[in-house]
Amino acid sequence: MDHEAFFQWKLDGLRRDGNYRVFAELERQAGAYPKATLHGAALLGRNDASTPDARDVTVWCSNDYLGMGQHPTVLAAMHAALDRFGAGAGGTRNISGTSTVHVALEAELADLHGKQAALLFGSGYMSNWTTLGTLASSLPNCVVLSDAGNHASMIEGIRHSRAERQIFAHNDAADLRRRLAALPAEVPKLVAFESVYSMDGDVAPIGDLCDVADEFGAMTYLDEVHGVGLYGPEGAGIAARDGVADRLTVIEGTLAKAFGVVGGYIAASSLLCDFVRSFASGYIFTTATPPAVAAGALASIRAVRAGDELRARHADRVARVRRRLDDAGVPHMANPSHIVPVIVGDAVQCRLLTDRLLSHHGIYVQPINYPTVPRGTERLRITPSPLHSDDDIDHLVESLSAEWYAFSLARSA
Repeated sequence: MDHEAFFQWKLDGLRRDGNYRVFAELERQAGAYPKATLHGAALLGRNDASTPDARDVTVWCSNDYLGMGQHPTVLAAMHAALDRFGAGAGGTRNISGTSTVHVALEAELADLHGKQAALLFGSGYMSNWTTLGTLASSLPNCVVLSDAGNHASMIEGIRHSRAERQIFAHNDAADLRRRLAALPAEVPKLVAFESVYSMDGDVAPIGDLCDVADEFGAMTYLDEVHGVGLYGPEGAGIAARDGVADRLTVIEGTLAKAFGVVGGYIAASSLLCDFVRSFASGYIFTTATPPAVAAGALASIRAVRAGDELRARHADRVARVRRRLDDAGVPHMANPSHIVPVIVGDAVQCRLLTDRLLSHHGIYVQPINYPTVPRGTERLRITPSPLHSDDDIDHLVESLSAEWYAFSLARSA
């Protein structure tokens, strides 16, 4: 077999469909978020000799929702930890030992979610993949009931477990109840779902899902990665906002979005966390998070927990973007969260639109195409932050409105 030819054929197919991903070479400017420097003339959409090698752009699609990745308190904590502990963890926490900052971070996360314990992972993907895979494979004859909108990391973890999986209709407690009622009472059951769904921005009816799970004695697993830091008392998430965090068996979250660093975690009972720590190969055999990263995450969590004004400013920015889009006649999906999806509905057109925004307006927003979203729902995913100014918002909406009108004319021609 000509492997190289096969790879080329598959990649060419992505290009034809408009789904080939291009990584923009961006330099985030510490202390100047949401500004960044874009490098590479080809990415600017203009290849003539006058094209600069770099230009400043405004970022509108980051998951660093609060700009904490450049917060001075976070940076100072990371610098201090780097000088104190060095660069890496030296290996797994079992072999190389666990640092005081890892222990403090897990205690902080457990306290944030009102749980007995927490367990730290290298990424949110790994925390989902490892925890769901371990629980579902270990509980004898376990059946996992997974929301139809769940993230790829949850899907892969469940698939890896080889446990029976049933997919219930998205955010549909009635369908979940029907499926649970059909299962034998003695079978272990695990219901897995998210709080805020990252592409449509809709929010799960967590209390209703817990009611159904409790009725049938099922464990509950909540992915809070797009809710933690932004909602609820001290930013503890949607479950805390709704007063149901104590009803969830496992709350999973990330340190890479609202907290602006990197890493994932679960918060649960001491026994469950110890079980995953002791039996999950994805945890046991993985090098620990660098202490400097853990220190930055710890500083960020503490700052965000005290940051009610930051959350209020964030909500204000989101509301202003939505109002201005409405005023300009640019359609966007209505939802109760901070995620503002603008549906284009075609992969090639979505890429062309984002290229125009970048090359002609200095606005960086990546196209969201299949397989992240279903074909025909390609979109811009706009994520306002507390650090976007009124001028930034006006520039975004005016630029998007002009390009949206031009693309609408082109599509109707």
